Amino acid sequence: MWLLYRRGGLGDTLLTFPLLELYKRYGKRAWAVGNTDYFEIAKEVGWADVVSSELPNMDFEGMTIISYDGNVEPFPKGRVWVVEHYLRSAGLEGRFSEELPLKPLKDSPLVGTAVLHPSSGSRKKNPPLELFLMVEDFLKRKGFKTIYLLGEADGHLKAHLREYWESFRPLEIGRALKGAKLFIGLDSGLSHLASYCGLPTFVFYGPTDPLVWKPIGRRVFQISLNMPCSPCFPKVCEERGCLEVVGLYRRFVELFQSLV
Repeated sequence: MWLLYRRGGLGDTLLTFPLLELYKRYGKRAWAVGNTDYFEIAKEVGWADVVSSELPNMDFEGMTIISYDGNVEPFPKGRVWVVEHYLRSAGLEGRFSEELPLKPLKDSPLVGTAVLHPSSGSRKKNPPLELFLMVEDFLKRKGFKTIYLLGEADGHLKAHLREYWESFRPLEIGRALKGAKLFIGLDSGLSHLASYCGLPTFVFYGPTDPLVWKPIGRRVFQISLNMPCSPCFPKVCEERGCLEVVGLYRRFVELFQSLV
């Protein structure tokens, strides 16, 4: 049995899944420790045999402990994709899946929709809601049916939205996303989940690094104003010019129209 330990948000956890997949490919059984709601997805697709929230008192064939006190640093020292950093640090090689083999959720409320998620785990990364309202209007004019996806940290948005679906279960959300047409979000766990589920995923970046925090997926489209002061997270200035609404919206439209 091989141990993988990683505490953190949904996006942080999903970026460790290639390690679990490669363990299985090498014939290892895998025990994942961290947020069990997130690692439940790995168990569902067959990449984790056991998940738990605490370290078990037992011996393992090998251990990958992603923490400042472990044998793998949680963040790379340079501007390197964090997945490559984890694989290199763990001594793993090989190709990994770019799409989670999840079964679609029957009667998903997201079927055929353009899904918008205008939030993240940090307010410092969130542009004004106006940006997503503009994107929503653009997509509707293009003939898309739109819906907002709200997770556990997004209750404050309900008063400002009409059409939304709320779920606090990452596995349910992932299976529901399998039926959607595309996803627009921020540097957040749900954007990572959407791209990993195979959706064309447009991700707005401001103070965080698109290179380090690129989601896993074949169709990830990163949008940034590429300001000389970015990335700066978590020491974000009050002006946050990197999240200027009109500039990000124009870049989204240009990118979207170049792809369709």
